[in-house]
Amino acid sequence: MPKPFATIVGGGIGGLAAAIALHRSGWRVEVLERAPRFTEIGAGISLWPNALAALDALGLAGAVRDVGAVEAAGGVRDRRGRWLSRTDNAELTRRFGHPLLVLHRAELLRVLTDALPADSLRPGCEVRAVRDEEPGPVVEHGGGESRPDLVIGADGLRSAVRGALWPEAAAPRYAGYPAWRMVTEPLAAPPAEGAATWGRGERFGYTVLPGRRMYCFATASLPAGGALGSPEAEYAELLRRFGDWPDPIPALLAAVPAAAVLRHDLYELPPLSSFARGRVALLGDAAHAMTPNLGQGACQALEDAVTLAHCVDGTDDVAAALRSYDVLRRPRAQAVARRSARLGAVGQLAWPPAVVLRNTAARLTPVGATLRSMTPVLGWTPPGAPVTETKNEIH
Repeated sequence: MPKPFATIVGGGIGGLAAAIALHRSGWRVEVLERAPRFTEIGAGISLWPNALAALDALGLAGAVRDVGAVEAAGGVRDRRGRWLSRTDNAELTRRFGHPLLVLHRAELLRVLTDALPADSLRPGCEVRAVRDEEPGPVVEHGGGESRPDLVIGADGLRSAVRGALWPEAAAPRYAGYPAWRMVTEPLAAPPAEGAATWGRGERFGYTVLPGRRMYCFATASLPAGGALGSPEAEYAELLRRFGDWPDPIPALLAAVPAAAVLRHDLYELPPLSSFARGRVALLGDAAHAMTPNLGQGACQALEDAVTLAHCVDGTDDVAAALRSYDVLRRPRAQAVARRSARLGAVGQLAWPPAVVLRNTAARLTPVGATLRSMTPVLGWTPPGAPVTETKNEIH
């Protein structure tokens, strides 16, 4: 009896993870990626305990930890550099079984692609049409036509799969601020802990990467479409906005290669009514693109991948299995997206009295209360794994 066959559209983190999960369950897979290579642009990524739980289910947590860094602690500071809240990574690990891990996106992609058969990866293959028809779905692409048992749309914010089968879906909406992302050169004495510094309508964060480098990110409340045309111009804008912020921010900016600064407007996807239609499913940003305020975009995509593979494992009724996937994933992922949007709105506050109230509330909130509030997000258990504690609903 032939193995079931899945076509995954999109070779990012979620698409590759889904391919790995299905491949290890006995599926034949192909990953269609529009770009000429399976790679990620130069920025860091934070993998929280729930993401590492998903990677553990894929058998890859150890390999990912080998190329990542665990910082001692992190937290939030005010514009003067005073701590508003702090979190100990050892306590995070104790509560949730995994640490907060930071690594370069390209390293994560390398681990994921290495876990798949080389002939399942099809770069430079743009999808032209997707249909779910009898006797099975059809995917037209640059290499011809595929007729799989299952199609997974993991093709990001502007998903072609979503556009084809969810024509009524609302367009992505601008979050109100862009993000700058950058990686420093190796530092002689990098900070041992990361932080997000909140100003008035502006934020600057940094976190530890392997090799004595730091991953830095910044936001400012600005209209969409305001990119300055070159990384060097964006670097000059960062110096203008954040060059006099509290240490170590000026030193970190000085260690950033000007040509390596990335700027992207941030968008979120209005909630979909379903993540599945027939034998086609969406995951990752194609299903629930969210702001990066919780660091959960890739984490939720990894959860999607593990859950979807669990739902279709051993079934002959793919459509019914995808309905189960939708029930398991959509409420959770959309709740995380809402929570991330709320945190972003708080972080971007600019009216001085509101900023004072925000900072005071953050300073007075006990660390234990902060960690408990994160339990519904970080305490995720892969389907089929033993549940060790009751998880609270995400609000």
